[in-house]
Amino acid sequence: MFTGIIEEVGSIGAVEPQPAGSRIRVHGGVVTEGLRAGDSVSVNGVCLTAIDPRPGSFAADVSPETLRRSNLGALKPNSKVNLERPMTPNARFGGHIVQGHVDGAGEIVSLDQIGGENWWLRVRVPEELDRYFVFKGSAAIDGISLTVAAMESGVLSVTIIPHTYLHTNVHMRKPGDKVNLECDVLAKYVEKMLRTLDIRRPLSVDDLRGQGY
Repeated sequence: MFTGIIEEVGSIGAVEPQPAGSRIRVHGGVVTEGLRAGDSVSVNGVCLTAIDPRPGSFAADVSPETLRRSNLGALKPNSKVNLERPMTPNARFGGHIVQGHVDGAGEIVSLDQIGGENWWLRVRVPEELDRYFVFKGSAAIDGISLTVAAMESGVLSVTIIPHTYLHTNVHMRKPGDKVNLECDVLAKYVEKMLRTLDIRRPLSVDDLRGQGY
């Protein structure tokens, strides 16, 4: 599990097509410290399993499903990616629950400066994910924990503060780019539980009177 607090921006060293999916090599300094084969690393919000760790880099296999659902299929050598190691039991929970299970890819509509070195990012989300994003709710965009500032006509808007802009790959993004989206897992559980409820007509004053209250 991750928190959406990006530790560093790494780069892609190589992309090797495989019979099913692909293998990528990721270069980074912070996330590779003490990294062992089998450890998890979030790459642009996608939880990947590290293999062949070396000083300053690791490889990871990317499944066809992940390539289809995320923007990892568009990676090429020198692409910049957001990296985060899983949280530890004694760590502060700085963001929100991010599983690294990307729900789909959105498309950047605009990235505009709004003063004070803050930015307004607008992302068009897939129709099937629209219901999971709500005003002031949590969202992970390329693995970054963000708060939804507006949700209108299928477009999600968030404010990017100066630190986030400088210390993630957001400052390299442009309209038309694909970004990975992960919905708040709590919204999914709530939706599933609501489906199992026997939703009836709201109780009225007349109903209460009829029952002797």
